[in-house]
Amino acid sequence: MDELIDILTPEGRPTGKTALKSEAHKKGWFHATVHIWLFTKDEEILLQKRALTKKVFPGLWDISVAGHIAAGEEILTSAKREVFEEIGLELQEKDLIKIGTRIHQVSHKNGIQDNEHHHVFIAELKVPISKLKIQKEEVADIQLFDLEILKNTEIHENVLLSRFQEYYFTVYEEICKKIKEK
Repeated sequence: MDELIDILTPEGRPTGKTALKSEAHKKGWFHATVHIWLFTKDEEILLQKRALTKKVFPGLWDISVAGHIAAGEEILTSAKREVFEEIGLELQEKDLIKIGTRIHQVSHKNGIQDNEHHHVFIAELKVPISKLKIQKEEVADIQLFDLEILKNTEIHENVLLSRFQEYYFTVYEEICKKIKEK
């Protein structure tokens, strides 16, 4: 879905300009996204299998929920909206723990230029996945994996991308810290 998004500087500051997501991807303009990693107290991570119609990484098991922040939208509002849209889970702001912001720059073979500032959150999944309702246009499937998969993406084919291993390991460490607090 093409949506209006805010254009950022490479450092992540607002430029005051907006554009359609497709135009930002075509021209390589920086913009913001949210990543929400959902984990269980049993040391599992919820991953989504991206729909085959997705323009980048179709059919890949990926982040629990991710999406673009709409123009003028607050980061936490976007995170809650994306989680509800993609998997039908309603979270409160207090459920979302921000663990950082990362700069992501990838040129895809199809011409999409991803220059993004990912606002990364973790949150505990407290309901069985059978209660979740996936958005078919975005998500082909959801599944719980052992949290260890974030430490070693090589063990599963089509699960996460090994080139982002450092990012996944950071998420793993933050989730482990949170689980130990409980």
